[in-house]
Amino acid sequence: MAFNNYGNRFQRTTPVVLNLIIINALVYLVQFLFDGPEEKISRIIALFPYKSSAFEPYQVVTHMFAHGGFFHLFFNMFVLWMFGSLLEKAWGPKRFLIFYFVCGVAAGVAHLALENVPAVGASGAIMGLFAAYAYLFPNTKLIIFPIPVPVKAKYAIALMAAYDLFGGVYPAGDNIAHFAHLGGLVMGLIMVFYWNKTDKQTFY
Repeated sequence: MAFNNYGNRFQRTTPVVLNLIIINALVYLVQFLFDGPEEKISRIIALFPYKSSAFEPYQVVTHMFAHGGFFHLFFNMFVLWMFGSLLEKAWGPKRFLIFYFVCGVAAGVAHLALENVPAVGASGAIMGLFAAYAYLFPNTKLIIFPIPVPVKAKYAIALMAAYDLFGGVYPAGDNIAHFAHLGGLVMGLIMVFYWNKTDKQTFY
């Protein structure tokens, strides 16, 4: 299949990925400038437990664009750029955007169902992207910090899933939404498996 060259200077960063990175960065800038000690912005767009008075249904989407700190934002956007650009080239912008949002919403729903704390971040959607990448390119070797040797993508995603399952079942106060990660990962695998089985000629 032919890969499109979108012609921008960020190592051919695809348009949807680039716009998602920009939006996430702008939302973080608003948080940084206007949150204050009361976290005025974050309390509006973070995902709160559904029994909380602060919960609003739209937060299932908005939490994907809020982050808890610069390194949280940087890591998510780096992985989005690294894997998302390849997937958008393979699928096209529309299908990629649908995939990203469905995985992110699935992560939010899993978090609401299984975790009783507020959450922010694109990590659930990112895990869906990584799961799709591992399904499509299982033997691609990746460097996964802090593992010092390359690991095949199929093993890396299995290790991440095991880590999040363990962290969700046995929480250790690490401030990570483990079940949200698993929700995005599982939804990503379901979607990429279904698309690959029903649309082989135009999918991959």
